[in-house]
Amino acid sequence: MEIPTNLKHKPVIVVEDYDKVDGRNALNTDAKGLSLGLAQWNDRGKVDISGKVWRHTGEKWSRQSEELPITRILDLAILAAQGSLYFQDAYRYEKFYDPENPVVDIIGLQGNRMTVEVDTKNPKIDEDIILYYDTLQKDGELIGERFRILKRLLDELGY
Repeated sequence: MEIPTNLKHKPVIVVEDYDKVDGRNALNTDAKGLSLGLAQWNDRGKVDISGKVWRHTGEKWSRQSEELPITRILDLAILAAQGSLYFQDAYRYEKFYDPENPVVDIIGLQGNRMTVEVDTKNPKIDEDIILYYDTLQKDGELIGERFRILKRLLDELGY
């Protein structure tokens, strides 16, 4: 489906048939496209790159389309990779985490740090973490395929 170019987000790089590859939702999703472009919130003299998930209701583009700054997209990719790495060994803990030390990792970013941890404030964390782990295992092939593509692209970029 053709992504609109007349809205505030200005697409530069697009995937117009994302609904065909949207994980387990492929072929049955309202997420019709992805784009990287100029952010809709740009102020005069300040330009940001953002990514957008374009959602379509069947009749029109949805107001529920999500737009995120590119740094947040990359931070989510880092979080997804760190989370997957954590769950490779989480079985060692009775509850799949250590309630006394829920920190998964501390990642240095921008001269500061991003602390990745199990959300022990979630009152249902003991149930939710098992469900998350089971889903991660079930979707391992889909996630692994995307991680391999990211690795290849990062290698090609020289990282």
